[in-house]
Amino acid sequence: MSQIHDILLSPIVTEKSALAEADNTYVFKVGIKSNKLEIKDAVERFFGVRVAMVRTLIVRGKTKRFGRHYGRRSDWKKAYVTLHDGDTINFYAEEGEA
Repeated sequence: MSQIHDILLSPIVTEKSALAEADNTYVFKVGIKSNKLEIKDAVERFFGVRVAMVRTLIVRGKTKRFGRHYGRRSDWKKAYVTLHDGDTINFYAEEGEA
């Protein structure tokens, strides 16, 4: 099993993910090789919450232009993590708050 920091790379904080938080769903950028069970276990251990459901998708990298050369950004994986009722994650807390 991988380390937590290899599975959970970062939270995704966008307008769409903020709207999903109303349904107790949080969005994370995760390792491309991590599976739903690993993601569930990592979120439960790192944040101390109970996970009800995990949905994942692969975001395909865009083709971009660098001067006169074309390149492609890397693919990455996104996970929508739904928590049980009563559990929340606060990404916006000040240091020292919990």
